[in-house]
Amino acid sequence: MDALVLDMLFWKKPELMTMAKLDVNQMAIFGGRPTFSEKLHVGRPNIGNRGKFTQRVNDILDRRWLTNGGPCVQEFERKIEELLGVRHCIVVCNATIALDIASRALGLRGEVIVPSFTFIATAHALKWQGITPVFCDVDPSTHNLDPKRIEELITPRTTGILGVHVWGRPCAVEELTEIAAHHHLQLMYDAAHAFGCSYNNKMVGNFGAVEVFSFHATKFFNTFEGGAVVTNDDELASRIRLMINFGFKNYDTVAYLGINAKMNEVSAAMGLTGLESLDEFISVNQRHYKSYQRLLSGLPGLNMIQYDEAEKNNYQYIVIEIDESVSHISRDLINDILHAENILSRRYFYPGCHQMEPYISDSPNAGLLLPETENLTEKVLQLPTGTALGEKEVHHICELFRFVFANASEIRHRLRR
Repeated sequence: MDALVLDMLFWKKPELMTMAKLDVNQMAIFGGRPTFSEKLHVGRPNIGNRGKFTQRVNDILDRRWLTNGGPCVQEFERKIEELLGVRHCIVVCNATIALDIASRALGLRGEVIVPSFTFIATAHALKWQGITPVFCDVDPSTHNLDPKRIEELITPRTTGILGVHVWGRPCAVEELTEIAAHHHLQLMYDAAHAFGCSYNNKMVGNFGAVEVFSFHATKFFNTFEGGAVVTNDDELASRIRLMINFGFKNYDTVAYLGINAKMNEVSAAMGLTGLESLDEFISVNQRHYKSYQRLLSGLPGLNMIQYDEAEKNNYQYIVIEIDESVSHISRDLINDILHAENILSRRYFYPGCHQMEPYISDSPNAGLLLPETENLTEKVLQLPTGTALGEKEVHHICELFRFVFANASEIRHRLRR
């Protein structure tokens, strides 16, 4: 993509000073100067065209319609419906509230089967509704719910399955649909990672009874804070619209138990601006993905997750697995080294929801049924990407990886000393 076009679309980022490593003594973990002068974050926000966003905000201020389903929210919902090919999009203040509302609108209660290999909000949203999350193991090749492990967890108290499209790679939709139908369970999806992705050439958002997206600032597409519930069920959509606005059916009639989950106009303006640059955001992500894929190939014990390029992907996550038995250096040590070099990698989803409160106290032995989850939480590492990074930064990160792997024995020996 032309550099001038990118400068027009995105805020210009300052050039980062870098320090290549020629000797182990130069590593920051041993007192050397960090590779990068500024910290590189996982999930630094994409902004889009600042001028267009500012104009939208000025229009909002001129209208003095700041919330309660204003023109920006209405347009934003319409555009998402068009993009995804869904009948209904209801945007809300954040994705955790969206999960709360979707689970309540579906009448979930008792127990719901969900992966532990997910962000804690997935489990919390159920628990907050008085629902017990029953953690199911994942398929190590997809990092998503393993359909073969679900039926053994179904009890008379089970009312639903909550799948998570981890890294934007869709769940085993057909298998989950069949299991849910056979056992008369509700099926919904946490699609926080999967905005703009497809499965069998159908956009994510069209599966299960309802799907939930996150537009948090750390996502490749954001509304500062925000989320959306999408569905093709007219009755469900009507119920959700009542729920997000205190249950008001019209000006002074409350017809349902509701809360305040509305998205404000400024957040919707950010969303509209981001949609205009969506293809460019994805293009940058894909270019970084290809660079990481090429430059990290061949490192022993390092496996980078792959996207199905026959489908639409947002490429927003660069995720690697480290097999210490082959690499001879642990994921956690690599993470420490990267942080010292101002590369703020993340151990996702460490240590797994089942190892966090209140779930570890509720079921201290849950890990016995989650061997693949526990294995992944010790291997997975997420690396920086997005428009805040240039190609040079990606190359320097990969050069550092190759240096660390080439000197793994000496690094471990020095740290032991």
